[in-house]
Amino acid sequence: MDSNETASRVEPFWKTKTLEQMNTEEWESLCDGCGRCCLNKLEDWDTGEIVWTNIACTLFDPHTCRCRDYSNRIAKVPDCLPLTPESVRSLTWLPPTCAYRLVAEGEDLYWWHPLVSKDPGTVHEAGVSVRGRTVPEDDIPVEEYEEFVITWVNEDSFK
Repeated sequence: MDSNETASRVEPFWKTKTLEQMNTEEWESLCDGCGRCCLNKLEDWDTGEIVWTNIACTLFDPHTCRCRDYSNRIAKVPDCLPLTPESVRSLTWLPPTCAYRLVAEGEDLYWWHPLVSKDPGTVHEAGVSVRGRTVPEDDIPVEEYEEFVITWVNEDSFK
C-alpha cells in the first residue's frame, strides 16, 4: 500500500474523536453555518415544549448566517447559549441536522456539511440554512413572537 492509499483511509476527526477530545479549531469547524441555533425559541411554561420562530438574534448576519460579533456574543446577548460538549448533549432544541448533535449521537455529517463537501456554500445550496428566511429580533416586539412560529427548522430531509 502506498502513502496515497494510506492517506485516503484516514478517518476524519469527527469520526474518531469525541466532542471533548476536539481542539478549538476542530470544534469550531463543526458549525455548518446554517444559523438555526441563532433563531429565537419559545417555551410553553406548562408543557416545556419548545417551538422555533424565524426571528433571528440581533447579532445574526442574515447573508452569511454567522454571528456578527462571535467573540463578544455572550456579553452582548445575555441569553446566548454557547455550545459545549455538555450542553450539546442536554439541549433538546438543537436541530436534527446540527453537526454537534450528530457527532454526540455517533452519527456522520451530511453530504452538504462544509467539512464533507469542502464548500461552505453547500449548506445554503441544500436549503438547510436559514438564509433568506429570517426577520431581525430588533424589528419584532416580544409579545408578537408567537406570530412567527415555524416548523421547517426541525426538518431532517436534507440527507
